[in-house]
Amino acid sequence: MPELPTLHASLPRTAKTEAPKVAVASLVGTTIEYYDFAVYGTASALVLGPAFFPSGNPTLSTLAAFLTFAAAFLSRPLGVVLFGTIGDRLGRRRALVVSLLLMGVATVGVGLLPTYETAGLLAPVLLVTLRLLQGVSMGGEWGGAVLLAAEHAPPGRRALYASIPQAGPSLGFLLSTAVILPTMNLVGMEAFTDWAWRIPFLLSTVLVAVGLWVRTTVSESPVFTAKARTPEPTSSAPRFPLGAILREHPRRLLLGTGAALGGSAVYYLTIVYSLSYGPQELGIPRNTMLTAASIGAAAGIAITVPVARLSDRIGRRPLMLAGAVGCVVWAVPMYASLSSRDGLVITGAYTVGLMFLALMFSPVAAFLPELFPARLRYTGASAAFILANTLGGGFAPSVATWLNSHWESPLVLGFYTGGLCLLSLLCLLALPETRDHDFDV
Repeated sequence: MPELPTLHASLPRTAKTEAPKVAVASLVGTTIEYYDFAVYGTASALVLGPAFFPSGNPTLSTLAAFLTFAAAFLSRPLGVVLFGTIGDRLGRRRALVVSLLLMGVATVGVGLLPTYETAGLLAPVLLVTLRLLQGVSMGGEWGGAVLLAAEHAPPGRRALYASIPQAGPSLGFLLSTAVILPTMNLVGMEAFTDWAWRIPFLLSTVLVAVGLWVRTTVSESPVFTAKARTPEPTSSAPRFPLGAILREHPRRLLLGTGAALGGSAVYYLTIVYSLSYGPQELGIPRNTMLTAASIGAAAGIAITVPVARLSDRIGRRPLMLAGAVGCVVWAVPMYASLSSRDGLVITGAYTVGLMFLALMFSPVAAFLPELFPARLRYTGASAAFILANTLGGGFAPSVATWLNSHWESPLVLGFYTGGLCLLSLLCLLALPETRDHDFDV
Protein backbone atom coordinates (compact mmCIF):
# COMPACT_ATOMS: atom_id res chain seq x y z
CA MET A 1 0.00 0.00 0.00
CA PRO A 2 1.47 3.40 -0.93
CA GLU A 3 2.26 5.78 1.92
CA LEU A 4 -0.51 8.26 2.55
CA PRO A 5 0.27 11.98 2.91
CA THR A 6 -0.15 13.47 6.34
CA LEU A 7 -3.45 15.13 7.08
CA HIS A 8 -2.17 18.69 7.48
CA ALA A 9 -0.16 18.49 4.29
CA SER A 10 -3.37 17.79 2.37
CA LEU A 11 -5.53 20.40 4.02
CA PRO A 12 -6.74 23.29 1.88
CA ARG A 13 -5.29 26.68 2.61
CA THR A 14 -8.58 27.88 4.16
CA ALA A 15 -8.40 25.12 6.80
CA LYS A 16 -4.78 25.93 7.60
CA THR A 17 -5.41 29.64 7.99
CA GLU A 18 -8.42 29.00 10.22
CA ALA A 19 -6.24 27.63 13.02
CA PRO A 20 -5.73 31.03 14.75
CA LYS A 21 -9.47 31.75 14.57
CA VAL A 22 -10.27 28.36 16.10
CA ALA A 23 -7.74 28.91 18.89
CA VAL A 24 -9.25 32.30 19.72
CA ALA A 25 -12.78 30.84 19.61
CA SER A 26 -11.69 28.10 22.02
CA LEU A 27 -10.12 30.73 24.28
CA VAL A 28 -13.30 32.83 24.35
CA GLY A 29 -15.43 29.87 25.33
CA THR A 30 -12.98 28.58 27.94
CA THR A 31 -12.63 32.03 29.46
CA ILE A 32 -16.40 32.35 29.80
CA GLU A 33 -16.74 28.86 31.32
CA TYR A 34 -14.02 29.58 33.87
CA TYR A 35 -15.40 33.05 34.52
CA ASP A 36 -18.62 31.38 35.59
CA PHE A 37 -16.71 28.91 37.73
CA ALA A 38 -14.44 31.59 39.22
CA VAL A 39 -17.40 33.82 40.08
CA TYR A 40 -18.87 31.00 42.12
CA GLY A 41 -15.53 30.22 43.74
CA THR A 42 -15.00 33.85 44.76
CA ALA A 43 -18.60 34.22 45.91
CA SER A 44 -18.37 31.03 47.97
CA ALA A 45 -15.28 32.42 49.67
CA LEU A 46 -16.93 35.77 50.41
CA VAL A 47 -20.73 35.58 50.78
CA LEU A 48 -22.45 32.33 49.83
CA GLY A 49 -21.84 30.58 53.15
CA PRO A 50 -24.00 32.93 55.26
CA ALA A 51 -26.57 33.39 52.46
CA PHE A 52 -27.28 29.71 51.84
CA PHE A 53 -25.79 27.91 54.87
CA PRO A 54 -26.40 30.17 57.88
CA SER A 55 -24.61 29.09 61.04
CA GLY A 56 -23.35 30.63 64.24
CA ASN A 57 -19.90 29.37 63.24
CA PRO A 58 -18.47 31.23 60.22
CA THR A 59 -15.98 28.40 59.58
CA LEU A 60 -18.82 25.90 59.21
CA SER A 61 -20.70 28.23 56.85
CA THR A 62 -17.62 28.69 54.68
CA LEU A 63 -16.89 24.96 54.74
CA ALA A 64 -20.45 24.22 53.57
CA ALA A 65 -20.07 26.73 50.72
CA PHE A 66 -16.76 25.11 49.71
CA LEU A 67 -18.39 21.69 49.79
CA THR A 68 -20.91 22.91 47.20
CA PHE A 69 -17.88 24.15 45.25
CA ALA A 70 -16.51 20.59 45.46
CA ALA A 71 -19.89 19.14 44.42
CA ALA A 72 -19.39 20.50 40.91
CA PHE A 73 -16.16 18.52 40.67
CA LEU A 74 -17.98 15.33 41.62
CA SER A 75 -20.27 15.74 38.60
CA ARG A 76 -17.39 16.51 36.22
CA PRO A 77 -16.75 12.81 35.48
CA LEU A 78 -20.35 12.59 34.25
CA GLY A 79 -19.51 15.47 31.92
CA VAL A 80 -16.46 13.56 30.70
CA VAL A 81 -18.64 10.56 29.84
CA LEU A 82 -21.36 12.67 28.19
CA PHE A 83 -19.29 15.19 26.27
CA GLY A 84 -16.42 12.79 25.63
CA THR A 85 -18.85 10.46 23.88
CA ILE A 86 -20.35 13.36 21.90
CA GLY A 87 -16.90 14.74 21.04
CA ASP A 88 -15.38 11.41 19.95
CA ARG A 89 -18.46 10.16 18.10
CA LEU A 90 -20.31 13.24 16.82
CA GLY A 91 -17.71 16.00 16.74
CA ARG A 92 -15.61 18.29 18.92
CA ARG A 93 -17.44 21.51 18.06
CA ARG A 94 -20.90 20.12 18.82
CA ALA A 95 -19.81 19.05 22.30
CA LEU A 96 -18.30 22.49 23.01
CA VAL A 97 -21.43 24.40 22.02
CA VAL A 98 -23.66 22.27 24.25
CA SER A 99 -21.26 22.50 27.22
CA LEU A 100 -21.11 26.30 27.02
CA LEU A 101 -24.90 26.59 26.83
CA LEU A 102 -25.32 24.35 29.89
CA MET A 103 -22.80 26.37 31.89
CA GLY A 104 -24.59 29.62 31.03
CA VAL A 105 -27.99 28.35 32.13
CA ALA A 106 -26.61 27.04 35.43
CA THR A 107 -24.64 30.20 36.25
CA VAL A 108 -27.48 32.59 35.53
CA GLY A 109 -29.69 30.30 37.61
CA VAL A 110 -27.41 30.77 40.64
CA GLY A 111 -27.80 34.54 40.29
CA LEU A 112 -31.59 34.18 40.44
CA LEU A 113 -31.78 31.82 43.42
CA PRO A 114 -33.61 32.73 46.64
CA THR A 115 -31.44 32.60 49.78
CA TYR A 116 -31.99 30.45 52.86
CA GLU A 117 -33.79 33.31 54.58
CA THR A 118 -36.41 33.36 51.80
CA ALA A 119 -36.75 29.71 50.77
CA GLY A 120 -35.34 27.70 53.66
CA LEU A 121 -33.80 24.32 52.82
CA LEU A 122 -34.92 24.62 49.19
CA ALA A 123 -32.28 27.33 48.62
CA PRO A 124 -29.18 25.17 49.30
CA VAL A 125 -30.78 22.22 47.45
CA LEU A 126 -31.25 24.35 44.33
CA LEU A 127 -27.75 25.76 44.71
CA VAL A 128 -26.20 22.29 44.82
CA THR A 129 -28.29 21.20 41.81
CA LEU A 130 -27.04 24.11 39.71
CA ARG A 131 -23.49 23.48 40.86
CA LEU A 132 -23.79 19.87 39.68
CA LEU A 133 -24.91 21.12 36.26
CA GLN A 134 -21.92 23.48 36.16
CA GLY A 135 -19.69 20.52 36.90
CA VAL A 136 -21.18 18.44 34.08
CA SER A 137 -20.48 21.33 31.71
CA MET A 138 -16.89 21.72 32.87
CA GLY A 139 -16.34 18.00 32.36
CA GLY A 140 -16.55 18.51 28.62
CA GLU A 141 -15.15 22.02 28.23
CA TRP A 142 -11.39 21.78 28.71
CA GLY A 143 -10.74 18.70 26.60
CA GLY A 144 -12.82 19.94 23.70
CA ALA A 145 -11.36 23.45 23.70
CA VAL A 146 -7.70 22.44 23.68
CA LEU A 147 -8.40 19.56 21.28
CA LEU A 148 -10.19 21.68 18.68
CA ALA A 149 -7.29 24.15 18.73
CA ALA A 150 -4.59 21.44 18.68
CA GLU A 151 -6.17 19.45 15.85
CA HIS A 152 -6.38 22.57 13.70
CA ALA A 153 -2.76 23.51 14.41
CA PRO A 154 -0.11 23.33 11.67
CA PRO A 155 2.80 20.91 12.19
CA GLY A 156 5.29 21.97 14.83
CA ARG A 157 2.89 24.39 16.56
CA ARG A 158 0.50 22.06 18.33
CA ALA A 159 1.38 23.15 21.86
CA LEU A 160 1.32 26.80 20.82
CA TYR A 161 -2.26 26.66 19.57
CA ALA A 162 -3.44 24.33 22.35
CA SER A 163 -2.01 26.69 24.98
CA ILE A 164 -4.19 29.62 23.86
CA PRO A 165 -7.44 28.22 25.34
CA GLN A 166 -5.32 27.06 28.29
CA ALA A 167 -5.07 30.71 29.34
CA GLY A 168 -8.86 30.65 29.79
CA PRO A 169 -8.88 29.63 33.49
CA SER A 170 -6.68 32.55 34.54
CA LEU A 171 -8.43 34.97 32.18
CA GLY A 172 -11.77 33.85 33.55
CA PHE A 173 -10.57 34.54 37.08
CA LEU A 174 -9.27 37.98 36.07
CA LEU A 175 -12.55 38.77 34.36
CA SER A 176 -14.50 37.71 37.44
CA THR A 177 -12.27 39.88 39.62
CA ALA A 178 -12.72 42.82 37.22
CA VAL A 179 -16.47 42.51 37.80
CA ILE A 180 -16.51 41.65 41.52
CA LEU A 181 -14.03 44.25 42.81
CA PRO A 182 -15.71 47.31 41.21
CA THR A 183 -19.11 46.02 42.30
CA MET A 184 -17.91 45.65 45.90
CA ASN A 185 -16.29 49.10 45.88
CA LEU A 186 -19.32 50.73 44.27
CA VAL A 187 -22.08 49.35 46.50
CA GLY A 188 -20.08 48.49 49.64
CA MET A 189 -19.52 45.11 51.28
CA GLU A 190 -22.85 45.12 53.12
CA ALA A 191 -24.87 45.60 49.93
CA PHE A 192 -22.65 43.15 48.05
CA THR A 193 -23.34 40.49 50.70
CA ASP A 194 -27.04 41.32 50.67
CA TRP A 195 -27.87 41.41 46.94
CA ALA A 196 -25.10 42.69 44.65
CA TRP A 197 -23.27 39.33 44.62
CA ARG A 198 -25.87 38.32 42.03
CA ILE A 199 -24.60 40.83 39.44
CA PRO A 200 -21.52 38.83 38.29
CA PHE A 201 -23.68 35.73 37.82
CA LEU A 202 -26.34 37.55 35.79
CA LEU A 203 -23.73 39.20 33.55
CA SER A 204 -22.88 35.71 32.34
CA THR A 205 -25.91 35.95 30.04
CA VAL A 206 -24.12 38.42 27.78
CA LEU A 207 -20.84 36.52 27.85
CA VAL A 208 -22.42 33.19 26.98
CA ALA A 209 -24.29 34.73 24.04
CA VAL A 210 -20.98 36.05 22.68
CA GLY A 211 -19.28 32.70 23.27
CA LEU A 212 -21.99 30.72 21.48
CA TRP A 213 -21.82 33.04 18.49
CA VAL A 214 -18.05 32.66 18.25
CA ARG A 215 -18.07 28.88 18.61
CA THR A 216 -20.74 28.30 16.00
CA THR A 217 -18.70 30.17 13.38
CA VAL A 218 -15.66 27.84 13.40
CA SER A 219 -15.23 24.59 11.50
CA GLU A 220 -15.04 21.08 12.88
CA SER A 221 -11.64 19.55 13.66
CA PRO A 222 -9.94 18.32 10.46
CA VAL A 223 -8.62 15.28 12.36
CA PHE A 224 -12.13 14.30 13.42
CA THR A 225 -13.51 14.96 9.93
CA ALA A 226 -10.85 12.76 8.33
CA LYS A 227 -11.38 10.06 10.96
CA ALA A 228 -15.14 10.07 10.34
CA ARG A 229 -14.56 9.54 6.61
CA THR A 230 -12.13 6.65 7.07
CA PRO A 231 -13.83 3.30 6.41
CA GLU A 232 -11.53 1.26 8.70
CA PRO A 233 -13.36 0.20 11.91
CA THR A 234 -10.25 0.94 13.98
CA SER A 235 -10.65 4.67 13.26
CA SER A 236 -14.15 4.88 14.75
CA ALA A 237 -14.89 5.73 18.35
CA PRO A 238 -16.61 2.93 20.31
CA ARG A 239 -20.07 3.44 21.78
CA PHE A 240 -18.52 3.97 25.21
CA PRO A 241 -15.13 5.68 24.74
CA LEU A 242 -14.34 5.84 28.47
CA GLY A 243 -14.66 2.07 28.73
CA ALA A 244 -12.19 1.70 25.85
CA ILE A 245 -9.78 4.08 27.60
CA LEU A 246 -9.93 2.00 30.79
CA ARG A 247 -9.32 -1.21 28.83
CA GLU A 248 -6.65 -0.02 26.42
CA HIS A 249 -4.84 2.86 28.14
CA PRO A 250 -5.32 2.61 31.95
CA ARG A 251 -1.68 3.38 32.76
CA ARG A 252 -1.59 6.55 30.67
CA LEU A 253 -4.90 7.70 32.12
CA LEU A 254 -3.62 7.18 35.67
CA LEU A 255 -0.24 8.81 35.10
CA GLY A 256 -1.76 11.66 33.06
CA THR A 257 -4.12 12.37 35.94
CA GLY A 258 -1.24 12.38 38.40
CA ALA A 259 0.80 14.68 36.17
CA ALA A 260 -1.87 17.40 36.39
CA LEU A 261 -2.81 16.82 40.04
CA GLY A 262 -0.40 19.21 41.78
CA GLY A 263 -1.01 22.08 39.41
CA SER A 264 -4.76 21.85 40.05
CA ALA A 265 -4.15 22.20 43.79
CA VAL A 266 -1.92 25.25 43.30
CA TYR A 267 -4.54 26.94 41.10
CA TYR A 268 -7.57 26.39 43.32
CA LEU A 269 -5.87 27.03 46.65
CA THR A 270 -4.52 30.30 45.29
CA ILE A 271 -7.57 31.73 43.54
CA VAL A 272 -10.34 30.20 45.68
CA TYR A 273 -9.32 29.12 49.16
CA SER A 274 -6.85 31.85 50.02
CA LEU A 275 -9.44 34.53 49.16
CA SER A 276 -11.41 33.30 52.16
CA TYR A 277 -8.57 32.14 54.40
CA GLY A 278 -6.55 35.36 54.20
CA PRO A 279 -9.33 37.76 55.29
CA GLN A 280 -11.10 35.46 57.78
CA GLU A 281 -8.15 33.83 59.55
CA LEU A 282 -5.29 36.30 59.08
CA GLY A 283 -7.08 39.63 58.80
CA ILE A 284 -5.71 40.41 55.33
CA PRO A 285 -7.99 42.83 53.41
CA ARG A 286 -10.09 41.12 50.72
CA ASN A 287 -8.92 43.56 48.07
CA THR A 288 -5.32 42.70 48.91
CA MET A 289 -5.93 39.00 48.36
CA LEU A 290 -7.88 39.56 45.15
CA THR A 291 -5.17 41.87 43.82
CA ALA A 292 -2.35 39.46 44.68
CA ALA A 293 -4.10 36.52 43.03
CA SER A 294 -4.99 38.64 39.98
CA ILE A 295 -1.43 39.88 39.41
CA GLY A 296 -0.10 36.35 39.81
CA ALA A 297 -2.65 35.02 37.33
CA ALA A 298 -1.75 37.77 34.84
CA ALA A 299 1.94 36.83 35.10
CA GLY A 300 1.04 33.21 34.40
CA ILE A 301 -0.96 34.23 31.34
CA ALA A 302 1.95 36.36 30.06
CA ILE A 303 4.29 33.36 29.84
CA THR A 304 1.72 30.73 28.74
CA VAL A 305 2.22 31.15 24.99
CA PRO A 306 6.05 31.55 25.11
CA VAL A 307 6.31 28.41 27.25
CA ALA A 308 4.10 26.49 24.81
CA ARG A 309 6.17 27.66 21.85
CA LEU A 310 9.32 26.51 23.63
CA SER A 311 7.73 23.12 24.30
CA ASP A 312 7.15 22.75 20.55
CA ARG A 313 10.92 23.08 20.15
CA ILE A 314 12.40 21.15 23.09
CA GLY A 315 9.51 18.94 24.21
CA ARG A 316 6.73 18.92 26.80
CA ARG A 317 8.41 17.04 29.63
CA PRO A 318 11.43 19.31 30.30
CA LEU A 319 9.22 22.35 30.95
CA MET A 320 6.57 20.44 32.87
CA LEU A 321 9.24 18.83 35.03
CA ALA A 322 10.79 22.23 35.71
CA GLY A 323 7.37 23.59 36.71
CA ALA A 324 6.70 20.62 38.99
CA VAL A 325 10.08 21.00 40.73
CA GLY A 326 9.46 24.73 41.11
CA CYS A 327 6.03 24.15 42.66
CA VAL A 328 7.43 21.56 45.08
CA VAL A 329 10.17 23.93 46.23
CA TRP A 330 8.06 27.12 46.23
CA ALA A 331 4.82 25.81 47.76
CA VAL A 332 5.81 26.41 51.39
CA PRO A 333 7.34 29.91 50.84
CA MET A 334 4.34 30.93 48.72
CA TYR A 335 1.74 30.22 51.38
CA ALA A 336 4.08 31.24 54.21
CA SER A 337 3.98 34.74 52.67
CA LEU A 338 0.43 35.06 54.01
CA SER A 339 1.82 35.27 57.54
CA SER A 340 3.49 38.57 56.61
CA ARG A 341 0.08 40.14 55.88
CA ASP A 342 2.02 42.39 53.47
CA GLY A 343 0.37 42.90 50.08
CA LEU A 344 3.66 43.26 48.18
CA VAL A 345 5.16 40.13 49.74
CA ILE A 346 2.05 38.07 49.05
CA THR A 347 1.79 39.38 45.49
CA GLY A 348 5.43 38.53 44.78
CA ALA A 349 5.08 35.03 46.22
CA TYR A 350 1.88 34.33 44.31
CA THR A 351 3.38 35.65 41.08
CA VAL A 352 6.35 33.29 41.28
CA GLY A 353 4.12 30.37 42.20
CA LEU A 354 1.65 30.93 39.36
CA MET A 355 4.51 31.29 36.87
CA PHE A 356 5.79 27.88 37.97
CA LEU A 357 2.23 26.65 37.48
CA ALA A 358 2.26 28.02 33.91
CA LEU A 359 5.35 25.90 33.17
CA MET A 360 3.28 22.84 34.07
CA PHE A 361 -0.07 23.81 32.61
CA SER A 362 0.90 25.43 29.32
CA PRO A 363 2.40 22.27 27.73
CA VAL A 364 -0.18 19.95 29.35
CA ALA A 365 -2.79 21.19 26.87
CA ALA A 366 -0.91 19.34 24.12
CA PHE A 367 0.68 16.69 26.34
CA LEU A 368 -2.50 15.00 27.58
CA PRO A 369 -4.23 14.78 24.15
CA GLU A 370 -1.00 13.39 22.67
CA LEU A 371 -1.16 10.45 25.08
CA PHE A 372 -4.28 9.04 23.38
CA PRO A 373 -5.30 8.01 19.82
CA ALA A 374 -7.62 10.24 17.79
CA ARG A 375 -10.68 8.00 18.19
CA LEU A 376 -10.48 8.28 22.01
CA ARG A 377 -8.68 11.59 22.37
CA TYR A 378 -11.54 13.80 23.58
CA THR A 379 -12.48 11.34 26.31
CA GLY A 380 -8.91 10.43 27.28
CA ALA A 381 -7.58 13.98 27.60
CA SER A 382 -10.75 15.17 29.36
CA ALA A 383 -10.77 12.26 31.80
CA ALA A 384 -7.13 12.77 32.83
CA PHE A 385 -7.47 16.53 33.29
CA ILE A 386 -10.87 16.43 35.00
CA LEU A 387 -9.86 13.68 37.43
CA ALA A 388 -6.80 15.74 38.33
CA ASN A 389 -8.99 18.81 38.81
CA THR A 390 -11.43 16.87 40.97
CA LEU A 391 -8.88 15.15 43.20
CA GLY A 392 -6.30 17.93 43.30
CA GLY A 393 -8.47 21.04 42.98
CA GLY A 394 -12.10 20.35 43.75
CA PHE A 395 -11.50 19.09 47.27
CA ALA A 396 -8.49 21.30 47.95
CA PRO A 397 -10.46 24.16 49.60
CA SER A 398 -12.36 21.71 51.82
CA VAL A 399 -9.20 19.81 52.77
CA ALA A 400 -7.41 23.08 53.44
CA THR A 401 -10.26 24.32 55.64
CA TRP A 402 -10.08 21.10 57.65
CA LEU A 403 -6.27 21.26 57.93
CA ASN A 404 -6.34 24.86 59.13
CA SER A 405 -8.97 24.00 61.73
CA HIS A 406 -6.35 21.68 63.32
CA TRP A 407 -3.11 23.52 62.52
CA GLU A 408 -3.45 27.29 62.56
CA SER A 409 -0.63 28.10 60.18
CA PRO A 410 -0.52 28.76 56.43
CA LEU A 411 2.57 26.51 56.31
CA VAL A 412 0.26 23.50 56.29
CA LEU A 413 -1.08 24.68 52.91
CA GLY A 414 2.45 24.63 51.53
CA PHE A 415 3.16 21.11 52.75
CA TYR A 416 -0.16 19.84 51.40
CA THR A 417 0.33 21.48 47.99
CA GLY A 418 4.00 20.54 47.80
CA GLY A 419 3.15 16.90 48.43
CA LEU A 420 0.68 16.82 45.53
CA CYS A 421 3.18 18.55 43.25
CA LEU A 422 5.78 15.93 44.18
CA LEU A 423 3.33 13.23 43.10
CA SER A 424 2.91 15.05 39.77
CA LEU A 425 6.68 15.14 39.36
CA LEU A 426 6.91 11.37 39.82
CA CYS A 427 4.11 10.74 37.31
CA LEU A 428 5.79 12.97 34.73
CA LEU A 429 9.02 11.02 35.13
CA ALA A 430 7.11 7.82 34.31
CA LEU A 431 5.50 9.23 31.12
CA PRO A 432 7.14 9.51 27.68
CA GLU A 433 7.86 12.62 25.66
CA THR A 434 4.98 13.20 23.21
CA ARG A 435 6.08 16.16 21.07
CA ASP A 436 6.73 13.99 17.97
CA HIS A 437 3.57 11.90 18.35
CA ASP A 438 1.65 11.50 15.09
CA PHE A 439 -1.47 13.43 16.07
CA ASP A 440 -3.46 12.56 12.94
CA VAL A 441 -3.49 8.82 13.68
